[in-house]
Formats: sequence, C-alpha cells, structure tokens
Amino acid sequence: MTLNGKRVLITGGGTGTGADLARGFAAAGAEVVIAGRRLNALQKVAASHDTIRAIAADVTQEADIKKLFAAAGVVNIVIANAGSAESAPFARTSLEQWNAMLAVNLTGVFLTFREAINQMQGWGRLISVASLAGLKGYPYVAAYAAAKHGVVGLTRSLALEVAKQPITVNAICPGFLDTEMTERSITNITEKTGRSREQAIAALLSHNPQKRLIAPSEVTATALWLCAPGSESVNGQAIALSGGES
Repeated sequence: MTLNGKRVLITGGGTGTGADLARGFAAAGAEVVIAGRRLNALQKVAASHDTIRAIAADVTQEADIKKLFAAAGVVNIVIANAGSAESAPFARTSLEQWNAMLAVNLTGVFLTFREAINQMQGWGRLISVASLAGLKGYPYVAAYAAAKHGVVGLTRSLALEVAKQPITVNAICPGFLDTEMTERSITNITEKTGRSREQAIAALLSHNPQKRLIAPSEVTATALWLCAPGSESVNGQAIALSGGES
C-alpha cells in the first residue's frame, strides 16, 4: 500500500509505539507529524526519516492542540497515541492520580479528535491507541482502565456520528507492549514486591495465552491496515491485540 499525498498526525510520537507508528507511516509514503511534550525525543525520531516533522504539544491542553493542528496543516489521518499509566490500590488512589490518568488518556483523545474532525476534509481516518484495559479490568489500575474504557466509548460514539462521511473511527487495544511504559511497570513490580525481573514479566503475561509482550510493530501494522483500501467498513471497532486474552 502507499499513503503518498496523505498527512498523518501522531500524538505521543517520541517513544515506543508512537515512534514505531511514525516510522511505519513514513515508510508507507505519508508525511508524518509527531507531537509530544519532550521535543528532544521527538526530534530523534524525526531525524530517522526526512518526511517526519516534530512539534511539541501537551495533549491535555486545549490551546496546545489548536496550535498543533494549525502548525501541522490539514491532516488526513490522526492517531491519538499519547498515554500514561500509573498503578495504585484503588483505596490509595489520590484524586490527583485519577485526574492525571483521565487527562492524558481520555481528555487528550477528546481534544485531539475534536480538532481533527473540525479540520478534516473528505477522506479521513481517526485511530485511538487504547489498551486491552479499555475492554476488561485489571487490578491496581482502576483510573487507567476507566480512562481507556472511556476512549473505547468515545471511539464508538464518534464513529456513528461520521458514518455517512468517508471517515472511520477505530480503537486499537493492545495488551502489554514491549515498550518503555511496560518497562516502568516491570520496575514498579520489582521494587514494590521484591520479585525478580523475570517474575515480574511472568506476572504481566500470566493472562496472555501466547505468553509474550506485544511488539509496537503489530500496532503499526494494524493502523496501516485501517488506512488501506478494503477497510472502509471497519468503523467503531475496538481491535484487541492480545494473543487471545479477553
């Protein structure tokens, strides 16, 4: 497939899955704009391909999102990938932690998609990178899971609003990814429980039938498929990448 002539905007594009998405879409011929709070990380990704451009923006700030889209120009594909995860027993989850999880994981998608819809012209693809935690519960991440469930609901609702247009809206819901975010979860488990790294990884993968971390490239491949010919009827879906975990 080729995405020549298409412009894609990817939030959270400086590391992990976002960086892989940026390189994958650039390789497919798209002009890529990546956004995030850390400009240095974004610039390192941008340096890997001459069609990737970096813009600093905080997805939780409405003014930042408006400036981001103005600087990017009209985009055809928007991937709301920015996210963050914190864990804590529910009874010890502070209001600050709760609000932070909702802000980056849910409000950030709302602001990103709203601005995308308001400037999108004709054919378009909106893709949220949610999580398997948007389809099922996990202990100690109630705030994160609630936010990701919200992303899935937002995705399904918006898909119905734009269904008569040549625009689709879908969510990709991976299990534990082989990224920096999961590495922080592994460290958190080892520090708080005294388990070894191997035991911490095994705990994360205990519900995955394939017993492996999901590669960021699998998210990229799914996102590219959602933008390819033949995917026009795929709308309002939450696509699990989890090895069969449900």
